[in-house]
Amino acid sequence: MKRISLAVAGCAAFAASAANAQSSVTLYGLVDAGIAYTNNVQNGAPSHGSSRVALASGNISGSRFGLRGAEDLGGGLKAIFVLENGFNVNNGALGQGGRMFGRQAFVGLSANKYGTVTMGRQYDSMVDFVAPLSGTAGTFGDSGFAHVYDNDNLQHSIRFSNSVKFASVDYAGFKIGGMYAFSNSTSFTVDRAYSAGASYNNGPLRLAAAYLQINGSAAASTPAGAANQNVAADPSEFKSTAGGGNLTADVQRTVGAGVGYTFGPAAVNFVYTHSQFQNTNAFGMSSGSAHFDNYELNLKYALTPALSVGLMDTYTDAHLNGVAKVGADPKWNQVNAITRYSLSKRTELYAEAMYQHAIGGNNRAVMYNAGGTSATSNQVMGAVGMLTRF
Repeated sequence: MKRISLAVAGCAAFAASAANAQSSVTLYGLVDAGIAYTNNVQNGAPSHGSSRVALASGNISGSRFGLRGAEDLGGGLKAIFVLENGFNVNNGALGQGGRMFGRQAFVGLSANKYGTVTMGRQYDSMVDFVAPLSGTAGTFGDSGFAHVYDNDNLQHSIRFSNSVKFASVDYAGFKIGGMYAFSNSTSFTVDRAYSAGASYNNGPLRLAAAYLQINGSAAASTPAGAANQNVAADPSEFKSTAGGGNLTADVQRTVGAGVGYTFGPAAVNFVYTHSQFQNTNAFGMSSGSAHFDNYELNLKYALTPALSVGLMDTYTDAHLNGVAKVGADPKWNQVNAITRYSLSKRTELYAEAMYQHAIGGNNRAVMYNAGGTSATSNQVMGAVGMLTRF
């Protein structure tokens, strides 16, 4: 009898162990802090600028912590979830408008043969497909390398609430995906967003393309570049922290594509994006339109397994309709450089430098994450810091 009892106990322990192996919950996160310097920060009168030195949270990657989990349902099917928080390491404040899980919050099903369907607060297809080829990729320069005003959302200034998303499995190098974010109101076509994208990876070659459309309210004075209190619920999510103001519009349309090639330790990428803001009050317009064309060339080189360097040059060509311009339409050229050194698999040190020059009329430099609009057409920013993952 004792042997039978021991056998039963052993089987129960094995079954419990197997059940635990089929399910998992992981706590993860990233903490990024450093010291940043910016010159020509507008101070008082528009033409007066001062230097700024500050302790900065998330110079290259937003600080965060989160939970991700999966439960094996059998037959290649899994239930999955992600709850991800953003915060300011300087003072502990919540990011993304004070949301508990402002970066991501979703639940869904994943099938080995087909792909994943998720519901909640998520990223769009521009972020999923095109951003990995840009300097805004998390393994590259991330937030410091965003395009002017993050007009194409490659730096995910907007995350989409009320969204349903599909991401396919890899079909011989091809992947496709799409997202639809509901207005959650009786006006189905107002305050909604949708996007779609595709990518192809074949050895050293990488290709990607995506489209994003955000339908706002019927008034350009309602914030959100996407005027969207439900989908992009916090207007500050589409506000450049350079102080350039909200790029608000009734409708935003963005299309982008990228191509990359890896040569041993070097990776070269070219990204093009085009963003339209219809019926916008940006740049002092009462009701007009703005178009942005972004041309980005970047290079990343691994000098050693621990040390990498990166360079990026972005030219942004804007066209404004419906506003009295002083001189030509605004244009910006920005050059970024970054060095990252891994102390371990989880911890690294970094140093980055950015220079932006604004062209046309009285336009000023408006670097993302610089801490303030430049008082002149030129601005320089530099930062050193560290980040650690867990």
